Amino acid sequence: MSENLIKPENLVYKKTDVLTDRIMHYCPGCGHGTAHRMLAEVIDELGIQNETIGVAPVGCSVLAYYYFNVDMQEAAHGRAPAVATGIKRVFPEKYVFTYQGDGDLAAIGTAETIHACNRGENILIVFVNNGIYGMTGGQMAPTTLEGMKSSTSPFGRDVKTMGAPLKITELIAQLPGTYFVTRQAVHKPANVRKAKRALKKAMEYQKLNKGTCFVEIVSNCPSNWKMTPAQSNKWMEENMFPYYPLGDIKVPEEK
Repeated sequence: MSENLIKPENLVYKKTDVLTDRIMHYCPGCGHGTAHRMLAEVIDELGIQNETIGVAPVGCSVLAYYYFNVDMQEAAHGRAPAVATGIKRVFPEKYVFTYQGDGDLAAIGTAETIHACNRGENILIVFVNNGIYGMTGGQMAPTTLEGMKSSTSPFGRDVKTMGAPLKITELIAQLPGTYFVTRQAVHKPANVRKAKRALKKAMEYQKLNKGTCFVEIVSNCPSNWKMTPAQSNKWMEENMFPYYPLGDIKVPEEK
């Protein structure tokens, strides 16, 4: 009986072949898995699986090469934009993306991020921002909110001594080398659809050779925030979104 129901017209969802069959290591409720799926579906729908090269650095996304069935290159912590720059310049016809967290992209990799964007390297940078170092023990990151507790700011981030949370997406949007800059989320179906459309635009724009595309995904970290997935999504809406508002920040000028 069940075999008769497994027909194309009855399938609600079929996993794209751009994702491998490995079970992901991400914590329950984490947004990384959804972000992976969206990016993989975009690559599949554009028919560019054999033309895509991804770069995974250190952090929670360090094992991304296990999950994407495309050519993947590992990069040192924070150096993904530099590695992607080299790949794109050698293979300008390829679609090149980096997949990075906030501790990687906005801390140790700040220079690589800013200079790659300032040069207008024709790559896609996917930036997952959960406001904390997820893999290495929940330390304060440049994106940690004011008053937010972490393993290295147990009493909350003090702006007077630790500085304000870094809005690096707004910062790089001011650079002439960036072409499309947007901030999205993946905690609800409607947000997933918006984020996927943004990723698809960003990948397609590489054909235009107009500069760097940058897609931030504001996400949660239930494990290091010490919350359940549901609690972390609510906390993200109430605290992360007011400081990191969702929406397009820089869009191509219509001619």
